Amino acid sequence: MRLAVVGHVEWVQFARVERVPAPGEIAHATESFQLAAGGGAVAAVQLARLGGGCLLYTALGDDHHGRAAKRELERLGVTVHAVWREEPQRRAFVFLDGDGERTITTIGVRLQPRAQDPLPWGDLAGVDGVYLTAADPDAVRLARAAARLVCTARAMPDLAAARVQVDALVASGIDAGERYERGDLDPAPSIVARTAGADGGALECADGGVGRWEAAPLPGPVVDSYGAGDSFAAGLTFGLAEGRSPEEAVALGARCGAACMTGRGPYEGQLRE
Repeated sequence: MRLAVVGHVEWVQFARVERVPAPGEIAHATESFQLAAGGGAVAAVQLARLGGGCLLYTALGDDHHGRAAKRELERLGVTVHAVWREEPQRRAFVFLDGDGERTITTIGVRLQPRAQDPLPWGDLAGVDGVYLTAADPDAVRLARAAARLVCTARAMPDLAAARVQVDALVASGIDAGERYERGDLDPAPSIVARTAGADGGALECADGGVGRWEAAPLPGPVVDSYGAGDSFAAGLTFGLAEGRSPEEAVALGARCGAACMTGRGPYEGQLRE
């Protein structure tokens, strides 16, 4: 199969603490590390590990962090098609607490690819599955050329403006920034997968079918939850691209999300082919 991600990348510094400090407190980090991450990067690496490779269409800052992000993702098996922006590479700071929860602060403007960027957009017509986390409306339309298009609800304004039908929308029943209500997109997504963390999630189909899935058993102790959601979305994308039913695809996504939580950072625990 040929797989791709259209989306954003962040250069992320992680700090492991016992708990996130309250206002005015000082927290001592027991560990600190930096990685290229963000939704597009995490999903691209997970797809590469499931399918033997993945294309990433993105925009990066033309600076030290942007160049480092490209090198890091290529080392992890992703083919990076990037346009270089004059704006600084978006960064993020993430607390990882003793319960495995992540608390994220982003720094700078999210850089996303645009249809006018000199990227090999035409190649998406031969791709079996695309996961989209960020793009302008015209780029969303170009991504629709893929056999299967899965999108995150974080990209809702651009999805609404693009007015194309997506095969699956990954929304959240918990996070207000990833909500989807019927009528938010026209045409409606063929499938809406509403995640609910440890409670699994709900599957809604445009034909009126509904169902639920259970969270997959963790293959080891929880280390941190950063990247679990986008690993889930990558597994869902892979499953649909492979021709699995929606129920089978979300089950694979759940396995990917569970595996991610058992590793340090987003990549160490990810499910492999």
